[in-house]
Formats: sequence, C-alpha cells, structure tokens
Amino acid sequence: MMRKARAATTKAVKYNDMDSDLSFSQTVSSGKDSDEWGPPEPKPKAKTAKRTVEPKAPKEPKAPKEPKPRAARKPAAERKTQAPKGPKDSGSSGLAGTRRKKVEDKAGEDKGETQTYCPQKAEKSGPSSRMKEERVSFIVSEAHQADRWADEGSSQAELRVKKEKVKEEDFTFDEPCLKKQKTSGACLGQPTALPSSEAQSLRNELNMNWNMIQLLSTLTCVEQWVCLNVVVLLREENTVPFMVRYRKEMINHMDADAVRDVQMVYEELCSLAKKTQSVIQTLKKDGVLTTELEQNLRSCQSANELDHVYSPYKKGSKLTKARRAKALGLEGAATALMETPHSLDLRACVKPDTEGLSSVEEVATGVEHILADMIAKDPDTLTYVKTLCEKSIVTIQSSVSKSALKDKEQGKSDIDKFQLYFDFTSNIQRIQPHQTLAINRGESFKILTVKVNIPDSVKSDFTRWCINSRWRPKTFAREELNAIIRNAVEDSYKRLILPFLTRGYRTKLTSAAEKESIAMFVRNLRQRLLVGPVRGCVIMGVDPGFTHGCKLAVLSPTSQILHTDVVYLNNPGQQREADKLRHLMIKYSCTRVVIGNGTACRETESFFSDLISRRYFHPLDVSYCITSEAGASIYSVSPEAVKEMPDLDPNLRSAVSIGRRVQDPLAELVKIDPKHIGIGTYQHDVSAGALKAALGGVVQECVSFVGVDINICSEILMRHVSGLNAGRARSIAEWREKKGPFINREQLKLVKGMGPKSYQQCAGFIRINPQTLQSIKSSLQPEAAAAPEKSAAKKGKGKTGVSVPNSFNPLDQTCIHPESYHVAQRFLSLVGGHVDQIGSAALRNCVESKVRTSCVEDLARTLDTTPETLQLIIDGLTQPPGFDIRHNFGQADFKRGIVSMSDLKVGTVLTGRVENTALFGAFVDIGVGRSGLIHKSNITLDKLPVSQRRRSLALGPGERVEVRVLNVDSQRGRIGLDLIRVLQ
Repeated sequence: MMRKARAATTKAVKYNDMDSDLSFSQTVSSGKDSDEWGPPEPKPKAKTAKRTVEPKAPKEPKAPKEPKPRAARKPAAERKTQAPKGPKDSGSSGLAGTRRKKVEDKAGEDKGETQTYCPQKAEKSGPSSRMKEERVSFIVSEAHQADRWADEGSSQAELRVKKEKVKEEDFTFDEPCLKKQKTSGACLGQPTALPSSEAQSLRNELNMNWNMIQLLSTLTCVEQWVCLNVVVLLREENTVPFMVRYRKEMINHMDADAVRDVQMVYEELCSLAKKTQSVIQTLKKDGVLTTELEQNLRSCQSANELDHVYSPYKKGSKLTKARRAKALGLEGAATALMETPHSLDLRACVKPDTEGLSSVEEVATGVEHILADMIAKDPDTLTYVKTLCEKSIVTIQSSVSKSALKDKEQGKSDIDKFQLYFDFTSNIQRIQPHQTLAINRGESFKILTVKVNIPDSVKSDFTRWCINSRWRPKTFAREELNAIIRNAVEDSYKRLILPFLTRGYRTKLTSAAEKESIAMFVRNLRQRLLVGPVRGCVIMGVDPGFTHGCKLAVLSPTSQILHTDVVYLNNPGQQREADKLRHLMIKYSCTRVVIGNGTACRETESFFSDLISRRYFHPLDVSYCITSEAGASIYSVSPEAVKEMPDLDPNLRSAVSIGRRVQDPLAELVKIDPKHIGIGTYQHDVSAGALKAALGGVVQECVSFVGVDINICSEILMRHVSGLNAGRARSIAEWREKKGPFINREQLKLVKGMGPKSYQQCAGFIRINPQTLQSIKSSLQPEAAAAPEKSAAKKGKGKTGVSVPNSFNPLDQTCIHPESYHVAQRFLSLVGGHVDQIGSAALRNCVESKVRTSCVEDLARTLDTTPETLQLIIDGLTQPPGFDIRHNFGQADFKRGIVSMSDLKVGTVLTGRVENTALFGAFVDIGVGRSGLIHKSNITLDKLPVSQRRRSLALGPGERVEVRVLNVDSQRGRIGLDLIRVLQ
C-alpha cells in the first residue's frame, strides 16, 4: 500500500528510533516518477495532525492545502522560462498558444507558493522528523552499553543515542514505513542552503531542465543538503557502509537502506539524462528535432515520461494517425479550428485526387486525429484528468483467460495455483504488493487477463471540461466544427488518454510491488546473515539422504575439517551406523549436530533424537538443530568450493557447508549467491538487476559492520568488505601467504592495488586481532616471522612515499577509523587513559567520569572534531576486546526431542523461530518438519515489542516467537499459527 510522508518531531538530543528496513518501498511512497500517473494517495491533512509525536508541532505541516503535493514539480521561475513539459508533436506549437501560456503562468504562480515537499516544510517549520540510526554498528553498540549507561543523568544522554519508545498511535502496520529523517539541517552544523556551484555543476553536467538535487530531494523525501552531500560522497567513490559509519554528520544519520535509496534514485536520474541525450541525438540525426520537442524531452523526469514523448518518433513504428494527417497538411486547419473557427472552410482542404483528402469527411477525420493527439499530450489536460481519477474509485480486476480454461480442459496446464485471482477486484489504492506480483505472474503465463477500471464519470466530466473550457474555440464555431471537437475529445480519451492512464497505474503498482518485495529480501537477508555464531564447540554437519546415505563432516571450533564420513541411517544395519556415530562423537568430543532440512531430514532427525533419548552418547550431552541447506549443493560444485576443499567429494562439501552455517553464518553464507539462500518471495518477478544490487549492498553492509579479522578471514569474505573487490582480496590473501600476518592496518597500503581511496574505505572495517596475531606468530619459525618486515620494504619500492610502521597498534582492533586515531589519542590523554587499556573496566570508568562532567558536544569542540566521530571513538574504546555485534542476535536453536505434525492440536502453544517472511505473513519453524504460517492479520500491535512496531511486517528470519496453533491441514501440509508474542 502506498502512503505519503507525515510529519513527526524529535527533541534536540534524543533521537527517535525507527528500525526499519523498507526503504525501497519508501522511495515509491515518496512519489518517485511523480509526473507519471500512479495510484492516488491518501490526503495528509487529518493524518498529519493525528500522528505527530508532539501535540503542538503538527500545525506547520498542514500549511499546504493542495490535495496532492506532487502537483507541483518545478519552481515557478523555471516553469515560466521553459516550454510546457507535456509531450507534444513538433507542429503543435501554434495551437492555443495564448491560452496555454496564461494557464502555465498562473499555475507557476500558484504552485510556486505550494510546492514545498516534506524536507522543505520541515526546515521552515522547525520541528524535525524522525531519523534512522546506523542499523548495525550503532544500534548494537547501544544495546551492549545499555547496562553501563543507565541512570547517568542528562549529560549521559549526550554520550550515546537513546531510543525513545514509539507511541502506539503512530504505528501503521501493513504499510511500508516511511523514512523519518532529521530535517533541521543546522542542528548538525550542516548548511541549510545549497552551495550553488555544486548544484549548478550537476545540472550542467546532466543538461536537463530540472534541478538534480531538488528532484532527488522530492523523490526520496530527504533534505536537499543531505541529498547534495550524498551525491558528492558517491561521486568521490565512497561506499555506503563507509558513509553510514564514518560520515554520519554529512548524511544526517541516515541508515544504509536510506542512503542506498538515494543512491538508486540518483543513478536512475543519471541514466535518464543519458538516455535523453541519446534520444535527442537520434532525433537530430533524423531531422525531426525541434526546439520545443527538445525542451519537452529535457523536462521529462522519468523513463516512462520520456518514452511517452519519444514513442511517436521511434524508427520502425508505424506513423501515428496524427502524423499522417499533418503530413497531408491539415495542421493549419486544426490550428484555425481553435483560433479562428469563423473563417475555417474545410472544403478548401479537399483534394479529390489525394487519399485522405478526397472528401470533407476525410478532412474532418484528419483534423480530429490532430486535435486528439494535441489533447492527449497537453500537460494541463493530463493534469486535469489525473485529478479526476484521484477523486474517483479506480479498481484493478483480474479474471481467468479463455485460453487457460481451454488448456485446463485439455490437461495442458495447471491453473489452480492462481485460483484466488480468477475473479479478483481491488481498489487500486488498497491492493497489496504480493497481489500485484501474483497478478502480473498470472498474466505473463497467459492464465489471467488484467484490466484497470476507471469510472465512466471521469470520461463525462473530462469531456465536459474539454469542450466547455480547455479546448473551447476562441470565437464562434459552427455546429459541424463543434462536432469535430467533441469527436476529437472522445477519441483522444478512448484511444490515447485511457491507455496512458492504465499503463501508468500498472507501472506504478508493479514498481511499488517490486520494491516492496526487494525490501523484504533485503531485510530477510540481513537478519539471516547476522544470526549469532556458535563458537567454542565441535560441530558435526549432516547432509541427510536416502540412497547415497547421510554425509557427515566434523568441524573444529575454528571450522577446520577434522573428519568426513558417510553413514546409512535408513538401511538395515542401523546399529553398526549408530556405533560409528558414537565413536566419532566421543573421539572428537562433539556435542552439537547440525542437520540440513533437505531430503530425509525428518528420518535423520528421528534417528538422532532416539539415540539422544537413550543417552547413547553418554557421557556427552548431545543436542541437534535443523538448518536450511538452501544453496549448499550449488556451492559444493562452485569454483570457490573446489579451491577451498579440492580433495573432498562435492556431497561431503555440502555437509561442511551445513555445519559452518551454524558456526559462522556470515562467513559461510557470503559464499553463496543471496538468491539461492531461500529468502523472500517472487524473486523471479522483480528486476534482476535491482535485486542483485540491493542484496549485494546488504552483504557488503553486514560484512563491513561486523568487521573481518584480516589475518584469518577467507578471500571470499574479504571481497565483500567496503572498498575491496575480488582483485584486492586476492592480493591481500597472496600478501598474507608470502609475508605472514598483517601487524597493523597501515601495512594494507603495501598491498598491490590498494590505493588511498580503497584504503580509506576498508581500513575501519578491518581488524587486527592481537590474539590471532600472537597465535600465528607463535606457529611460525623465527626467521619466517621476521620476513614480512624485510619484504615490506621491498614491496614499498613500487609505491613511492609509502612508509609504514612495523609495530602493532591497539586501535587497529577497534571500529575507530585510522583517520581519527589522533583524535582518539587526544581523548585518551584527556580522560587519563592509555591505548593498552582498550575495553577494560578502568578505561570505561574514566570515560564515564569524563562524560558525566562534560557532554559529548563540549568534548568534541575541545578535541576539534564532530560529536559523531567522538561517539564512535567512545564506542570503540569501551567495547570489550573481540566485540561482535552479532552477540546481540539469536543463535540456532538446539533440541533433543522431536515433534511430528500429527502431534499438533488446535490451541497448542509452541515456540519457534521465524524461517522466512513474505509480503502476506511469516513462516515459522516449530520443529515438526513443516513451517507454519502466521498470516499478517495475526501480527497485531499488542503482540510486538515497541522497537519493532514501525516495521511493515515486524518479524524477520531468526526471531524467536511464541505461537498458538490455529488449524492443521495434514493433507495439504499447512499449519496456521497465531502470534502470541516475540521472545526477547
């Protein structure tokens, strides 16, 4: 469902929290491609007043009284100096010129007053709307420090960002949550006025009639100064994780999803500008480009709008009726019909020997076609018809196609999966994203036919307005000429405008649904990657199977392969296989078993459960868990797997992958294409490029925010660190193999391909763990341990001016960026600490004492830095050594018994873990071999923690929940669940 932004406020110090992952859908709801037609949005007036956080603040946002803020597109000054934005044929400039100019000027004056969108309104009104925090590194550090910083007084509020409870009335379940950014730019010392040089250079570079920063701000609902900063940072090749963690003050504390949203829209606008330039060059080459047409092309703000203007001039397309009539010389007659109808004589245009002009009727038809084309491309006319549609109830309808019914009768296709949509009708405003995608899929399979129904009242009101107002001749016209105008209006609506509106509706709905689906993928993937690792124990990974047996892999606490084997648990001789299992478990002191959820999973689980219940592995206390094996078989035959485990059979590689998914989910799952991990829905119905970019960005975000130990992490994991790629990761691995472990971050500068920019982007996310460094050094021979220092000097030969120290820096194990080391050292001196005390209770007490007497802002001014940088330094110095943000996320659930589907009864209360979320609900693994579905209607406000009430579905993979069984359908294998509560 699409919504408009509503205002909200925050206090100066305490920032409201909005932990939401749905920024892709937010782009749609904020009005992207806003000049194209889309579903009408609810009016903001009443909601704005009701849903503000502070009761006195909402007066300002109510100031604009226009029914739809997207009606205003450009500043009035720009609009007056440009040709009308609406698409027109090159020859239509003479028609109703005076009338259109008056309407343009008046509209420019009116819209110039009311064109303020959410960022500007907030800047004028003063109150700031909610901001998003850094999703991983910032919020988790807050959770880690929650106990330490409790009850420390008002100055303590400055030390860290506190979450405020969201009022219940502000919860909007089942709708994409909106970006709530701080809108008072001056509060962080950022300019509220744009540097004109930057904005002008962008505009000159794109060579379009619109202002890039203004349009970007409108489409994303982010302040203009923030948009400008994001664009500048992107043009300087900064990555999203780097901006979110180390440039908070420049991006106004936006989270990664919001920054990617701005990045995506910016790239789309750049692509549009490039495509526009290409179209202009093509039309110029064909000799059909006019000044007015070029201005119309440069005024397009979306690809659909550009296509609408360009389509009549495309090569290979048949000539439109209007262009054929113009080619016959009837454009003058059409102009005369509107300007001086009293002097128009159609008989003068008749040419008996010319096809199309042989009679008065043919001439009248040609004039009608020209007028119909002009009406359909007139911006004021299109604006009016869209306004009429907004005030009407427009529906989308799907029905089963005749060809599908015929195929079913002949047994050629199975169409029952689309049975819900055989007779489906929904208001265009209320249709759900998953319904849109399902209808689109059915239509692509030729099973469904889809239609957009616009009420007849729109046509009658539109026709009346055109005839009596907009397209009324300037002087008296005879009845036969008035009939031509009536016919032209009706023909234009039926043949041109109605299909245009329908395409606009379908495009908007599909775009919104795709982005909502991608947002669901993004959130599911993030939560899957950030599942807590299970460390410090030996694990047995089991890839179950019947014919080829169950493949086993025993893994050490550091994921090294200790043993691999195959057992046949479903054949005669099970006792012998059980003895083999007991021998392996006791030999390697293995207490955890991880079973893949593929074929023979239930039988394998039953076998282990029976052995555990009989205490067969005594004295070991053995437990097991079920994990998804999606993508394991694909990975097992990939080049990466062959390189990593060259001597293992592919089936055994799958068992290793299954075990490592529980030991360190992030390190293992990054080896697999995110599309194969088994998350999200409708992945084949959305844009493959957009999905790949979004999922790749999430992987980079998670890997970077968690951080990597550069001396032990895999080459595949390094590829996903901010600033690194496959080539640089390979160079780092080769450097590590030849010269030993990295002593400090500075040595990264010596790696081939690591320039200043790459080093800046990756340095803060790379860790030098002293324990790892010591263990590697102790395993090396003394001469080998000294080798890196000698070779480092040789390596520096190719990089003039590069000199790096050879000693360990304790700050290299923290999230503090090297560019801030000097600030960290001054801060340590200020509080009376030392770098060797990082993470200790003594240093923590020193920091607390200092912040208790001086707030972060005052300390930042003393140290000549920003509060955001100082807060990050405080987090890095006070977090314990080896701090992992994933410790605050749930781990895999291990169990000892088994429950089958036949044991379930309606009303039974169970605990489970969310396995996947879709646009219509959440699938929960309750340990019976079949996931149950909590429909979104059962995920209600009172059942959710306060921190999760702003998310569209509020649940994600890995979250533990308590559920009640509503119904069990054994034949179809379906279990209906009701959410009782989310377990913390």
